[in-house]
Amino acid sequence: MTDELAEIEQLAGTILRSLSSGPRRALMRRMARELAISQRERITAQRQPDGSAFEKRRDKAPPVSGRGAACFLYPSGGGGEPRRVIMKSFTWGTGHMLTGFDIEAGGIRSFEFGKIVKWLPVPEEHRNAGGGRLRRRGGLRRRAMFRRLASSRFLKTGTDDQSFWVGFTGKVSQIADVHQHGLRDKPSLRAKAVPYPKRELLGATPRDRERLLDVLYEHLAGG
Repeated sequence: MTDELAEIEQLAGTILRSLSSGPRRALMRRMARELAISQRERITAQRQPDGSAFEKRRDKAPPVSGRGAACFLYPSGGGGEPRRVIMKSFTWGTGHMLTGFDIEAGGIRSFEFGKIVKWLPVPEEHRNAGGGRLRRRGGLRRRAMFRRLASSRFLKTGTDDQSFWVGFTGKVSQIADVHQHGLRDKPSLRAKAVPYPKRELLGATPRDRERLLDVLYEHLAGG
């Protein structure tokens, strides 16, 4: 079947090249949209082009919670003097991040451990004022991987006079490439590079190829 499909595709290529520029571009734009839709559906289903499942993301170690209060100096966003942060019921999770209730900000905030300027004694009025267990925003719900990457905002299509493409551009393409080929990358700025499993975000399946041929036949049948 693969050899037969390849022969049909060669014929389809000849037919495409025989079309005038305007109809050819219109047809390839439709093909690109069809292929992009298929790629999004497959990524959402967490499947490789061969039908096998994406390797599941690694389980993260549960954060340590209920540590009482903490106080430290942290760089201010405007580049001025570091501000004093008083946190209660903070959590020390993965990625060297400290998360807890920032009393001054009045809400849960996260801080990079490596950026802390200086640790300070906790003011007397805030000592032993643990706020119970932290409730992480979003809870423990595990969302499908690459949900945002598969959206139309990041998964793009394009055409020229001879071809069309479906893929990622800019910085997003670098992120996608790491997963596409199972490369090494840093999960955060200060973390060490780690290997990522190969999860093929892009790849035409036999069904995709058949659908693109159907689009060509529909175009020809429609005149």
